[in-house]
This record gives sequence, structure tokens and C-alpha cells, in this order.
Amino acid sequence: MSDTNGAQPDTNAAPQLNVMVQYTKDFSFENPNAPRSLTPQEKAPNIAIQVNVNGRQLAEADFEVELILEGSAGEGADTLFKFELTYAGVFRLSNVSQENLPPMIMIECPRLLFPFARQMVADAVRNGGFPPLFIDPIDFVALYRQRMAADAANQVKM
Repeated sequence: MSDTNGAQPDTNAAPQLNVMVQYTKDFSFENPNAPRSLTPQEKAPNIAIQVNVNGRQLAEADFEVELILEGSAGEGADTLFKFELTYAGVFRLSNVSQENLPPMIMIECPRLLFPFARQMVADAVRNGGFPPLFIDPIDFVALYRQRMAADAANQVKM
């Protein structure tokens, strides 16, 4: 029961981050050279992984955050597999100041999504006939700083 009698919420309340829902928005796994790609390989394949994070506001306190993972093993005609995953969540942020919103959305939210997306990729690669690919932990702070630096550089050019 509340004693506020319709008063505004306490501005000194602790910031809150709640996961409302998580979901697979898009997922693709390709094994273009099967069954040839499933035979023993002479050398370890070149594995390339790209990570991106997008966020957008849905309501006053609700934000959709997308963690996008794209990767492949091998190159050209020797491609073993490729994957693209967009794993998303809706997060409710309460009592968070305006200056702290972007880091919460671009660092903390994808940090919560990552273990689930990592497991989906590992399972898909394993189900494709390969050893599971466990993506190394991602430094979302560094990713955020890179994005902020790129945005700043683009503004200077304009």
C-alpha cells in the first residue's frame, strides 16, 4: 500500500532496470558447402564475428534493445558456416537520469542479452554439424565508447 496520496515518485529512488521480454527477432544459419564442409579440415578456419547494438524508445520508460551478432567460419568457397542473429529485449528503465540513459541502453541491456544470444549461436553451430562456437565475452563499454567516438567524428565532418 502506498502513502503517497498521488504525489510524484521519490526522485532519490534507486535506478531500476527491468527486463520485460526477450525474443529472437531474426536468426539465420547457413551451412553452404555441406556435406563437404563437415569433413575433417587441414587447418583451423578463419572465424570472423561482428557485433552491433541498436536501441530505440518505445514508451516513456520502455526501450527495445537489439543485439546483432554476425559471423562466419572459413572464406569464399571454403566457407564452413555463416550466421546472423538479432536477439532483442524490451527493458523498462526507472529513475535513470537523462545522461545515464544511453550507457544503460547500450551497455547494460546488451550485457543481459548476450548470454542467451551466445547460447543460440553455439547451439546452431553444433546443430549444423560443427563443434559449438562459444563467442568470447564482449566488452560493451569499449563498443559504446567506439560508437560515441565515431558519432563525434561524424559530427565534426559535417
